[in-house]
Amino acid sequence: MIVRQGDRYLIDGPITLDNVSTLISEGEAFDGQRVIVDLAGVTSADSSALSLLLEWRRRLGSVGRQITFTNMGRNLRSLADLYGVVELIPGTDD
Repeated sequence: MIVRQGDRYLIDGPITLDNVSTLISEGEAFDGQRVIVDLAGVTSADSSALSLLLEWRRRLGSVGRQITFTNMGRNLRSLADLYGVVELIPGTDD
């Protein structure tokens, strides 16, 4: 589930193959030129989480908008390292 908190969008719960399609759709509601997605509330993630982040980046980038991800947990960061996509996910240097 995505919850808007001020100028950020908080992901609350898991990002797995079971719910990634729903999250892709919910991301269509992102508002503004620069979108900040806070991943602190992610409770579990599999490789489909990386696909989600990259898909949101692709969709927003295709219309000239920016997205940044904050508070990427250790598990998700490890997956991004494993798949070699850390540099493709804006904000993962925090």
